[in-house]
Amino acid sequence: MAARRAASSVLSRYLLARSSASSPAGKSALLGPGDLLRRFGTAPAAAAAATEEPIQPTVEIKHTQLLINGNFVDAASGRTFPTVDPRTGEVIAHVAEGDSEDIDRAVAAARRAFDEGPWPRMTAYERCRVLLRLADLIEQHAEEIAALETWDNGKTLAQSAGTEVPMLARCMRYYAGWADKIHGLVVPADGAHHAQVLHEPVGVAGQIIPWNFPLLMFAWKVGPALACGNTVVLKTAEQTPLSALYVASLLHEAGLPDGVLNVISGFGPTAGAALCSHMGVDKLAFTGSTGTGQIVLELAARSNLKPVTLELGGKSPFIVMDDADVDQAVELAHQAVFFNQGQCCCAGSRTFVHERVYDEFVEKSKARAMKRVVGDPFRNGVEQGPQIDEEQFKKILRYVQSGVDSGATLLAGGDRAGNRGFYIQPTVFADAKDDMKIAREEIFGPVQTILKFR
Repeated sequence: MAARRAASSVLSRYLLARSSASSPAGKSALLGPGDLLRRFGTAPAAAAAATEEPIQPTVEIKHTQLLINGNFVDAASGRTFPTVDPRTGEVIAHVAEGDSEDIDRAVAAARRAFDEGPWPRMTAYERCRVLLRLADLIEQHAEEIAALETWDNGKTLAQSAGTEVPMLARCMRYYAGWADKIHGLVVPADGAHHAQVLHEPVGVAGQIIPWNFPLLMFAWKVGPALACGNTVVLKTAEQTPLSALYVASLLHEAGLPDGVLNVISGFGPTAGAALCSHMGVDKLAFTGSTGTGQIVLELAARSNLKPVTLELGGKSPFIVMDDADVDQAVELAHQAVFFNQGQCCCAGSRTFVHERVYDEFVEKSKARAMKRVVGDPFRNGVEQGPQIDEEQFKKILRYVQSGVDSGATLLAGGDRAGNRGFYIQPTVFADAKDDMKIAREEIFGPVQTILKFR
């Protein structure tokens, strides 16, 4: 979990550095997002607004089925579910809805691939080369991947194209480099004995990823599992299935054997619960809410007591002392909470400010939030796109109302932006207290809560 949080912090710092550059779109060594944004965007930053007609992405939706044993197939039930454009609430595509029967099929394929297939028996160098080829393919298809991510998730194209797709390729190269560097140990022993530690793959890894960073969560879970020789059954978030299916297809193009990676799109109470409870899964990894993490841990314990790795929610403090550069602190705090529409587990969502600089900080934070550009994430200069879906949109607005009801001072925002889609105005509360709901619970949205300390 610490490694994942460190990676999120690196991403935040990288975006902040980009935000201070002269060009709002920035540049990347792997991709020129400014060029890509100009291809989609027609309006300058000042004209961008959630009320404008959304730009239609040109990317083709190639994969909507489940990936089982190297083939894209329909769900056993034949059911599908819609994945929607958070800019409008309209359907992008209908995706196969996996359930327990599909999890059974995927786990069986992963088990065969682990017990009988070539992947765990390859040399580590050969596994390394497959992951390196994937990184090359990600760069070759960077425009399509970035457009899919923005369309399905709502994050800005500048973020998808300029940061997350390059980091996806970089993460895969990082884990590829580990494949042939996982060394055993010779342990000192008393007497004429030889004691050796040999690292071996765990087996079938069940993995459940969230919707806020679909591409990076794919990399952080699938990358290390494959580098070590495991096979994988991955359940995507029902809100954002498209980019993971696309990248999984590239993995097979890179030479991944059939059955090594299986991808199931579906819902938590059906597909997710079946994966957590499955007796054929040897290891489980989950990123999501704390409440769901408790259920995941319980299901794993009740089945075969499989080891579980959890990355859950947070309510991280951002502390501004009285000797801080207030202008810099305002911008840092702004990025810490509003980054990725506030949908980040390590967001600095409790802003503590020393009383000597509190009033100045509050006024400047209000002004910064009111200047934040909210609109179609495909447009150049937009800083904030829509929230992921209607459920999250309504949940955030309920927290805003809770803040007002509990006596916090609403300085900016507090309502929807525009009249369609799931856009929320950048919101700032002052005079918050520790016992308020907005100061204690993870809002997971563009809401800054400022508290005074002495």
